[in-house]
Amino acid sequence: MRVLLIDDHALVRKGIEELLRSRGLEISASVGGGEEGVRQALAHRPDVILLDVKMPGMSGIETLEKLRASGVTAPVVMLTMSREDSDLQAALRGGAAGYLLKDMEPEELLPALEAARRGENIVAKEMVGALTRIVQTQPAEAAPPRRAGAPFSELTPREHEILGYVAAGLSNKLIARALDITDGTVKLHVKSILRKLGVHSRVEAAVLAVEHGLGRKKAVTRDS
Repeated sequence: MRVLLIDDHALVRKGIEELLRSRGLEISASVGGGEEGVRQALAHRPDVILLDVKMPGMSGIETLEKLRASGVTAPVVMLTMSREDSDLQAALRGGAAGYLLKDMEPEELLPALEAARRGENIVAKEMVGALTRIVQTQPAEAAPPRRAGAPFSELTPREHEILGYVAAGLSNKLIARALDITDGTVKLHVKSILRKLGVHSRVEAAVLAVEHGLGRKKAVTRDS
């Protein structure tokens, strides 16, 4: 797995580099700013991007938005000290695949990155309360303009059904079991749902569904 690190703290980057290399991962690039991070992402096409939230100049959220606008589709995992609900919400809406805290146990990082690469979404357990508040109490008018006319009408009946399970926090395996279909079939449906809704992650799709009254109002976490 090739990982791109974007963090303005050199000491943090160095520590993460050593940790990941010791686990057999390749560091495609390690940079201290968003602009350079976008350039490196386009040049190296990493498998996963680790991105800080609070950075001078271009913030992590702005970097995330520019990565997506530039056509970078690699899963982006925010790695930050910020426990602010607003940062988590902005990251999910921007298409982040995960939101982790820098005080996590080192041995938890590799499994989280592997999960992100598989298309799963990971949120630090300390942020589950914030995620619940975002999913359950989000007023419809708070949705960004690009979602005002979210194309739910384009979803097939099966996709509507699967979106409901995604919003409830079920993994592909559990959805497949519930619907008596294969994991691969669920994965294809989820991919189609994300494309039709114009979002980049399952968490973002779940939040969007709940905002518009289609979800089951349950937090989406890695362990669901």
